Amino acid sequence: MDSKSFWLAYEALKSNFTALEKPYKLTFAITMNCQSRCLTCNIWQLRPSNELSLEEIRTFAQKNPYFRWVSITGGEPFLRQDIVEIVRAFKENWKGLYLVTIPTNSLCREGKIIDNLREMAMLGVPKITITVSLDGYRELHDKIRGVPGNYDRALSLFKAIRDLSKEYKNLGVVFGYTISTMNNGSFEETYNKVRHDVPGLTLNDFHINLAQISGAYYRNEGAKIVADKEAALKDLNFAYSGRVFSLGPEEIIEASFLRNLIRFADTSKAPMKCRSMDSSFFLDNWGNIYPSIMWDYKIANLREIDFDLSKAWNGERAAEARSIIAQGKDPQHWTSCEAYQTILGSAHRLFL
Repeated sequence: MDSKSFWLAYEALKSNFTALEKPYKLTFAITMNCQSRCLTCNIWQLRPSNELSLEEIRTFAQKNPYFRWVSITGGEPFLRQDIVEIVRAFKENWKGLYLVTIPTNSLCREGKIIDNLREMAMLGVPKITITVSLDGYRELHDKIRGVPGNYDRALSLFKAIRDLSKEYKNLGVVFGYTISTMNNGSFEETYNKVRHDVPGLTLNDFHINLAQISGAYYRNEGAKIVADKEAALKDLNFAYSGRVFSLGPEEIIEASFLRNLIRFADTSKAPMKCRSMDSSFFLDNWGNIYPSIMWDYKIANLREIDFDLSKAWNGERAAEARSIIAQGKDPQHWTSCEAYQTILGSAHRLFL
């Protein structure tokens, strides 16, 4: 274990016993621009302006130099022409940075994405994981995403990143599959068809999520996208039972995530107390701070607090959010943006 992974593990372990003075995980939507036309999400309908600039992001990174894990999201993150410089700003200012994760819809030019990833990998971040969105077999994925040919572009990009990861060992890639009413019960068929097109593919190459409602992030209030319970459980049990789990820390955590996702699908109740506003928070493209992507409860705006997170983190709104979470009155959810640090902060339940 290198020093950066050690300190991430230390922060996670510490969160089991005491409230952290500052978060170690950031989920950051760097843009809401998106070329997809997804049936499960309305982000693509936004026409954002006045998004945080590179200089503002650098200022934020400089004034809050303690993060160890950043999940960069969107919109489509690779639509930001300065995405490499954003990662560079985090790498240069967050000396303990261990992990960067980025999803993509694969609709930007493949060569551009690969060039960006090569540059990111050369920055020296210990671990960079790319999630290529794939919500069904060819016809189904293109229908859900609203873009003809998206399936083929997703598979091509996945294979290109997998090839690049042979050169840069700090780079990894998985498919991201979201179960919704649009693809109820279709995961096994999707997996078998994708495996035919991508030699050597296993269930370990898929990360599974459930479609959920969020006014602060997805802008999909009122949408009927939450998957039928029976069909969702069918898909999740197939994904879990066929996955190969090792005793490595990442696989243990992923096993816990999937087991608890099955519980959430069955009960619609969060299986563990959320660690939002303890280990992590969500920052949108305009600098608004929220406890999580699922909770439309604004804490502050970075531009209004001179990019100094401590002013919000230790303020009244943050205290109110923590009180609501402690009472279990926050929105019930189980998403990868928040679930992993929740699991890490509840280590005694890793194997439950």
